[in-house]
Amino acid sequence: MADSATLAKPAGKEAASDKPTYVSLLGLAPAQAHAQELLAQAQAALAASGLADTRALAALADMVVNRSY
Repeated sequence: MADSATLAKPAGKEAASDKPTYVSLLGLAPAQAHAQELLAQAQAALAASGLADTRALAALADMVVNRSY
């Protein structure tokens, strides 16, 4: 688990308030796999979008999914 400064919110806030998260529902490895699947879908949608330059959006999606705490 990351610290509160990295998360920009109190660490463990969801667990303390019994808020469901992908990790609490699926487990860490399945939640990470699901995030990677969604990232691949997002990148495919960007590639098929016909937009002139999707590099920034693709990089943002990658950063959100693959950030490290």
